[in-house]
Amino acid sequence: QVQLVESGGGLVQAGGSLRLSCAASGRTFNKYNMGWFRQAPGKERELVARIGWSGGNTYYADSVKGRFTISRDDAEYTVYLQMNDLKPEDTGVYYCAAGWNWVPGDYWGQGTQVTVSS
Repeated sequence: QVQLVESGGGLVQAGGSLRLSCAASGRTFNKYNMGWFRQAPGKERELVARIGWSGGNTYYADSVKGRFTISRDDAEYTVYLQMNDLKPEDTGVYYCAAGWNWVPGDYWGQGTQVTVSS
């Protein structure tokens, strides 16, 4: 079992940057694939980025390629999402997830709000 706590969200102007963090409890963190999802108002939750348990095999949604970077620090039990050149359409609640499948979804954090103003 792992518990996830996201932080780093906030209000930022278009073109700005934010770094989200997801702190995990549990010694098995380094065995899980990790992912960041987001849910915009009135839309379904979508996968934004994922990273494999070994730190490789990253994936990015087309809408964030070249702007977002996912990384993990197993020594700190933390996964990050660096978001640059933010756009208003990046607005939403961002969730961290851990799991065994390629698209992780066994464990979820509570979410952190990101709002990008134009």
